[in-house]
Amino acid sequence: MSVKEFLKQRAVNVVVSGHYVLPHWLDPQGRPRSFACRTSRVSPFRMMVDAPVTGRIGDRLMPYFGDFGQLEGRISDIQSGEFLLELSMTGIMRRKMADKLAWLEQMQKDIRVQDVRKQARIIPANPHALLTLADGSTRECFVIDVSVSGAAVSAELQPEIGTPLAVGACIGRVVRHLASGFAVQFVEPLSRIDLERRFAQPSSYRPATAQNPAQNPAPDTWTADHPDGA
Repeated sequence: MSVKEFLKQRAVNVVVSGHYVLPHWLDPQGRPRSFACRTSRVSPFRMMVDAPVTGRIGDRLMPYFGDFGQLEGRISDIQSGEFLLELSMTGIMRRKMADKLAWLEQMQKDIRVQDVRKQARIIPANPHALLTLADGSTRECFVIDVSVSGAAVSAELQPEIGTPLAVGACIGRVVRHLASGFAVQFVEPLSRIDLERRFAQPSSYRPATAQNPAQNPAPDTWTADHPDGA
């Protein structure tokens, strides 16, 4: 299925963080590279995933998401910074996924539900940004989260600790490596307002239709046994 077709289907616009490994992507030690990612639109049959490296159509993945657990699927379409993953599930698993999506959507709407950690660290509305290296070259990256003092980033490259660079408009240095990326400490702490301003720049990665509330039906419309959710 294509991204265009999926955007016409019933799905929930829900953000869930995770990580994945692409076939044939290895680190300098020859071990599989792990990249951070997050969902943007999910149904019990497929999901749109924001990612720093999109892989290729036909790649089989086994991503892990905190709220969904270990999943399995195949990339069926790709666009800049995102891939569409066709989920391999039994009927029972799909019904459980539908229930989970309904619950997550309700939690998003409940203003009483607050994540204390996210009060200190911002999850950018647009996770895609540019890394600018000391030589002036740029690389695309995926911002896992950001605080007033630094950011966690996942990208195709893995800079050495101490490497100076800029994440978006924020200058800093790589201070440690993470399982799915690396941490950058800003040269000077930023105010919360300034931080949000610097990470609020529009990006060409995300099609406007992916955030259209009209395409986000009530969760009780799920029919997990039908491939189109109808």
